Amino acid sequence: MLRFVRVLTGFALTIALTFLGLLAITFFIGRVVPIDPVLAVVGDRATQEQYDAMKIAMGLDRPLILQFVSYVGDVIQGDLGRSVSTNRLVAEDLARVFPATLEMATIGIIIGVGLGVPMGVTAAANQGTWLDQGIRVLALLGYSVPAFWLGLVGLALFYASLGWVSGPGRVDIFYDGVVDPVTGLLLVDSILARDWEVFRNALSHLVLPAAILGFFSLAYIARMTRSFMLDQLGQEYITTARVKGVSEWRVIWVHAFAPIRVPLITVIGLSYAGLLEGSVMIETVFSWPGIGNYLTVALLNADMNAVLGATLIIGAVFIGINKTSDVLYRVLDPRST
Repeated sequence: MLRFVRVLTGFALTIALTFLGLLAITFFIGRVVPIDPVLAVVGDRATQEQYDAMKIAMGLDRPLILQFVSYVGDVIQGDLGRSVSTNRLVAEDLARVFPATLEMATIGIIIGVGLGVPMGVTAAANQGTWLDQGIRVLALLGYSVPAFWLGLVGLALFYASLGWVSGPGRVDIFYDGVVDPVTGLLLVDSILARDWEVFRNALSHLVLPAAILGFFSLAYIARMTRSFMLDQLGQEYITTARVKGVSEWRVIWVHAFAPIRVPLITVIGLSYAGLLEGSVMIETVFSWPGIGNYLTVALLNADMNAVLGATLIIGAVFIGINKTSDVLYRVLDPRST
């Protein structure tokens, strides 16, 4: 019990210190960028008296260290300030837009893992063959093709030409607001409401951007899986298993694949966090109302409260996913504790 408490305390302390560092980075970024937060609020036609009054109201006349302490206190209480663009609390905006990104990234990582892991294993098991070369070329395309270009090509082909999927947006205007937002995940909410028309429409909008994100995730996961598998397939215990007459399927998927599950957790976790953070271009191309699109609009409007709030949420997601990966790492490999 004492050991468990010590590990749990160390885990919580690590998260707290990492989050404090994230707060410090976002705070000082907001102070060094060449954007005047006071001017963004009052406008360039405000008088000097109005400017000074707003500066005092925002607490920007105080010493920097006091501003940081106040900033940390506000964030802990869930106060990320008010958005200049929407005139709403940033926390409310993020609670509204983040589920859309979460939904798209989750479907994307499911596609990436579901296809990338088997492709990586298959490539390693058939090293040097045409199948291995084809998978490596596909993975290379995932690294080299620009996301915005692939999104535009996907829209032109599957939406405009073939009509297989719906166009930009999360749902058709006709279905917007039909389902009450319980979880914020439109597919889940439509299932809870048993509104299958909204579900089908939302799925037709989601499938293309999620598939494109899944393709980029697939490329990274397949490449890393192949690398891990090649290392294991070269080990002596694999040769021994084959000499003993163990079936090739069992050699690959049981003896060789089992040891790579632990490093794969980190790879999948980083890929998932990357999809949540790196979907800005996809959301912009598909007019997806997620955190990436929200961050882009905030940057264009010099809305620093919204920018810092979105950055903070993305950083917190990275911390959470990395720490979850650490926990799963220790569960699957007790030797790491």
